[in-house]
Amino acid sequence: MSSRTLPLLFINLGGEMLYILDQRLRAQNIPADKAKKADWIEDDRRRVMNDIITTMFNKKFLEELFKPQELYSKKALRTVFDRLAHASIMRLNQASMDKLYDLMTMAFKYQVLLCPRPKDILLVSFNHMDAIKDFVKETPSILSQVDETYKQLIEMYTPLSSGEFQLIRQTLLIFFQDMHIRVSIFLKDKVQNSNGRFVLPTSGPVPHGTQIPGLIRMFSCSGEEVKKLQFRNGGNYTSALREGSFEMFGERVIKLGTNMYSVSRPVETHLSGTSKNSAQQKSVNTTPNPLAKEELNMLARLMGGLEVQKTSSVDNGFRVNLFATDEEEEEALISRPDEFSYDVINIQATKNQRANAELAKIMGDFTEEGEELCPSSASSKGDDLLAMMDGL
Repeated sequence: MSSRTLPLLFINLGGEMLYILDQRLRAQNIPADKAKKADWIEDDRRRVMNDIITTMFNKKFLEELFKPQELYSKKALRTVFDRLAHASIMRLNQASMDKLYDLMTMAFKYQVLLCPRPKDILLVSFNHMDAIKDFVKETPSILSQVDETYKQLIEMYTPLSSGEFQLIRQTLLIFFQDMHIRVSIFLKDKVQNSNGRFVLPTSGPVPHGTQIPGLIRMFSCSGEEVKKLQFRNGGNYTSALREGSFEMFGERVIKLGTNMYSVSRPVETHLSGTSKNSAQQKSVNTTPNPLAKEELNMLARLMGGLEVQKTSSVDNGFRVNLFATDEEEEEALISRPDEFSYDVINIQATKNQRANAELAKIMGDFTEEGEELCPSSASSKGDDLLAMMDGL
C-alpha cells in the first residue's frame, strides 16, 4: 500500500464531483420566485462551485492531506465528501448524495483501470485540476489556491519512479475493487458490462515508450540479434501518442479525467452484484475496525482544516436533485440496500473558539485516562471515541 495515494484519490474524486454538480446546477429546475432574478441561476451556480473549491483547496486541509498516510476507509472518505458537498448554499438529500458518490467513484475507477501507464494517473489528476482551474478562472483568490496545489502535486509526484506509481495504482484498485455500480453513460458506451465490471479495450494507442505487440526478438550471449518471430496480438493497436505535459501548463494528451458531462446526457446508477457478495460485504462492514480510533482522529484533523461559510438564512439555500424527479429520488433512498448506504458522521469544523476549547478539554481528558489504562483497553477506548464523534 502506498502512503502517497490519498491526495490523488481526493483531488480526482473531487474533480468528478464538481463535474456532476456543475451539470446538475445548469439543468436544475429553479423555483419560480427565484427564477425571477435574471442572474440567479448563473450567479448561484458560480457561488456553489466557488465555495466548494475554496473548501477543497483550503491550505490547512491540504497540509494534512499531503502528509504520507494510509487511505481512509470508504465510509470515512464518504464523510469527507459529504461535508465538502455541503460547504455552500446547496443541499443534497441522502439518495442524491449516494448517487453523487457512486458516480464519482465509478468514473475515477474507470480512469485508473484505463490508464496506459501507472504514471498517467498524474495526467488524469492534471486534467481534473485544469477543469477546476477553469471553473474559478474569474476569481483570483481561489485561483491562487488551485495553483498552489499544482505546485504541491508536481513537487511530490513528478520525481517518483514507475514502480512507485505502480504501487499507487495498485492501492487505488484495491480501494475500488468491490465497487461494481452500473452507470448509464458507461453502459450506453459499452465500456461497462451489466454486472458493473468495466471492459478493457484491445485496440488504440499503446502506452508511451512501448511498441505495438506482435514481435519477439532473440539475442545471442553477446547481445547480437539473431532471430525474429512474429505473432498475432489479438488486438488493433496503434503507435503510442506523444507524452503529455507534467507541468502546470501544457497539453495532457490523455483524455481520461476530462469532463464527460460537458454534453448533456442523463445519468443513472444501478447497484449490481449477487446476494452472496452483498452478504459478504455486509459482514465486513459490521466487523469492528481496530484502526477506527486513529482513522477518526486523523479525519477530525482533516475536517478541522475546512473553513465553511455559514449562510445567513436557511431560505438562501436550495436543494439539488440528482434524479429526474423527487419521486425517483425517494424510491432510490428506500430501495438502496443497507450495505451500500453510509451513516454520515457530522463533524463541527467551523472556527468556533468555544467548541475548540471544549474539544481540547476532551482530548486532555483522553490523554489523562490513557496514562491509567492498560493496553487491553485500547479497543474499548476506540469505541468511546466513535460514540463521541457520532454525537458531534
